[in-house]
Amino acid sequence: MTMNRSPDKASVLIVATLGSFLTPFMGSAINIALPQMGSELVMDAISLGWVATAYLLASVIFVLPFGRLADIHGRKKIYTAGMIAFTLTSLLLSVTDSSTMLIALRFVQGAGGALIFSTSIAMVTSAFPMGERGRVIGLNAAAVYLGISLGPFLGGLLTQYLGWRSIFIVCVPVGLLIIALIFWRLKGDWVEAKGEKFDIVGSIIYSLMLVAVIYGFTHLPESLGVVLIVVGILGFVIFVIWEIRANSPVLELNLFLKDRAFTFSCLAALVNYGATYAVGFLISLYLQYIRGFSPQDAGFILVSQPIVQALVSPIAGRMSDRVQPRVVASVGMSCTEVGLLSFVFLSRETTLLQIIGSLVLLGFGFAMFTSPNTNAVMSSVDKKFYGVASATLATMRQTGQILSMGIVMLLFALYMGKAQITPEYHGAFLQSVQIVFIISAILCFLGIFASLARGNVSRSNRRDL
Repeated sequence: MTMNRSPDKASVLIVATLGSFLTPFMGSAINIALPQMGSELVMDAISLGWVATAYLLASVIFVLPFGRLADIHGRKKIYTAGMIAFTLTSLLLSVTDSSTMLIALRFVQGAGGALIFSTSIAMVTSAFPMGERGRVIGLNAAAVYLGISLGPFLGGLLTQYLGWRSIFIVCVPVGLLIIALIFWRLKGDWVEAKGEKFDIVGSIIYSLMLVAVIYGFTHLPESLGVVLIVVGILGFVIFVIWEIRANSPVLELNLFLKDRAFTFSCLAALVNYGATYAVGFLISLYLQYIRGFSPQDAGFILVSQPIVQALVSPIAGRMSDRVQPRVVASVGMSCTEVGLLSFVFLSRETTLLQIIGSLVLLGFGFAMFTSPNTNAVMSSVDKKFYGVASATLATMRQTGQILSMGIVMLLFALYMGKAQITPEYHGAFLQSVQIVFIISAILCFLGIFASLARGNVSRSNRRDL
């Protein structure tokens, strides 16, 4: 059901695209600023990992419930609330002087990000008809990668000349601009599941289950970590049983049971992000700690990957309107695999040309995968479930990202403990980085088969061009 008149397509695309730019910009810019944060606030390697992980933890906990709320109460409302929360926490983060408060506020900011992630693709999908979605999803993905691209570049400049707090400050006026555009240009909303009940019990079980698994993973190999993961697995079983019996579940399990394309597309997204997300985090630390680059110069190097992603994503999106998404996405996953393998041999002697070449290859592969995979997910469900489908895809993405960071933090704990990354620990740091890339390459290899196994998206859901 649509409340009032639907907002025009161009306005929806502009608002969603600006939001899709802002959130990844913050993430990639923060990666560049981590060494300066660690120095000013006296944070060890694991604490630095939590600056990124706290944001992801909140995102993955809340994104699915918020997606369901968006279907029931309106996608624009949820998106607007998220942008307000994200902007406010950016302001608060710019003035914090405590590492504990920094991590706590990043968690709150992640909750705001979840409101945005769970609705942006759903809004675009709602506004554009079949056959045009690949193109606009590609443009939306390009905005994501443009944000990631400018993050290292502008983040490096801001960190070097104005300090790490300036990264949060510059996001405030951008957030205010997006909020103003929402109230000025978007007069309608989408409420496809209006009147249906919200599954509060299922949402609580889901959130606690994820907290137990993810927090437990960061405490491995301690016994506490094992216990929490077991509790989380039991919670997952309870969640599935509850959702099967619920009249209005927070997660429509039939989407997985009845649609192979949806199921394997979500699985492929989980594996892809689990294999690739930590690359920017690790290479940023490598360039500044091991190679001695300034934040500005490290940003110049890291920008090579997302620039390629921003250029290729619209092309890949258009291709997925004409060619089966699984073909395009699987080619992208294969290119990503080669890029990850090249980083397995990262050392002090690795040339900048090799590093940039590997980043470019990763950028190309990731762009070829993401837009077609998103198109496959959104084209395989009824419009009633756009919010849930968008949120489910975002959950796979965020879970993959936190899995990636969890692997990093586990290996940091095993090889360095709670030490800062000083010269005496550079060897241990490099060893842990190499093992992370080995694990990531194995995950990505398995992901190629998940991408191929999805089958074809029904032609009834796509316009033949």
